[in-house]
Amino acid sequence: MADISAIFFILLIISVAFPCMLTAWWLLFPSLITRAQTRVEKSLARSFWMGLVTLIVMTIPIVILLALPIGPAKFAGWILLAASLALSSIGSAGIAAHLGEQMKRAGNGFTPLSGFIRGAVILELAAFFPILGWFFLWPLALITALGATAFALLNWMPRETPQIPSATTSPSPSNSPISNL
Repeated sequence: MADISAIFFILLIISVAFPCMLTAWWLLFPSLITRAQTRVEKSLARSFWMGLVTLIVMTIPIVILLALPIGPAKFAGWILLAASLALSSIGSAGIAAHLGEQMKRAGNGFTPLSGFIRGAVILELAAFFPILGWFFLWPLALITALGATAFALLNWMPRETPQIPSATTSPSPSNSPISNL
């Protein structure tokens, strides 16, 4: 019975701590989180692919260091693993900020902080959902968050696409070829 209680309280503490950690990143590094949020909003697929490349590049030295029988090398491998997870949490804060912004756009009168915390809780609860959250949402969100963090740290912002007038809009009367005759 004590084991079940311990597992329950550990999960409870983690479920409270995760949104708090993302909120701390959002409050401490607002420009970095805003850049990650912009990357998630404007170029989600590129963030995923950049995260996959970053994950592969970081996994190789982590696996090599953890496989070595030398104590300091194993320690360096664990430090590198912790650093990569910390970096992906910055991108997760960008995803939570994006979710909070989407809720504000839906017409709810949330303050920025309230929307962000709600976005963080939604991201966390979606990742806790059995099977779908564990095996599909969480890995995809983690890889995308790592890519958004990489883009935000490199300060690479998505290009602005010029607005092309659609074929359904009518030209203004002053630009009409008939008025120029």
